[in-house]
Amino acid sequence: MDVLKSEDELGEVFAKHRAQLRRAAHRILGDAHLAEDLVQDAYLRAKEMACAQGGVAHPLSYVHRLVRNLAIDRYRRSAFESELFESEDSGEQVAAPAAHTPEAMAIDRQELALVARALAELPERLRRVFNLYRLEGRTQREIGAELGLSAATVNTLIREALERCRAVLRT
Repeated sequence: MDVLKSEDELGEVFAKHRAQLRRAAHRILGDAHLAEDLVQDAYLRAKEMACAQGGVAHPLSYVHRLVRNLAIDRYRRSAFESELFESEDSGEQVAAPAAHTPEAMAIDRQELALVARALAELPERLRRVFNLYRLEGRTQREIGAELGLSAATVNTLIREALERCRAVLRT
């Protein structure tokens, strides 16, 4: 019975039969580069297993079986992933949502102009609180500290500004 006892002997088996192992992986995977990577992975895995098991009986058969099993696993995973995920180009033919029609964009612009006008007509303090909160992303406490107001007052001012903007859009 042929038994390997060291990593060096296993490396020699891989080196001597590398082309044969690569061809076996290539037949399953259909890609020479993937086959080469797989043979490298198989060598590393075989090395780990040989150390853990204290040797490998029938090293050439073991290495062939390992390469074949890894290639089948990788092929199955690749097939599964290609079913699960579409390619990047598949989204190029998707129509734009109806919300982006010229008419919808014109309506959005008109509403934005109405809101901008409503904000411009707000009293300075109300407009400032609203801008700090909505546009600069400040917290109500930060705004209150900066303007010398309580958080409750800031909250009331923000609500009032929002209500005025909504009222303009309802008309």
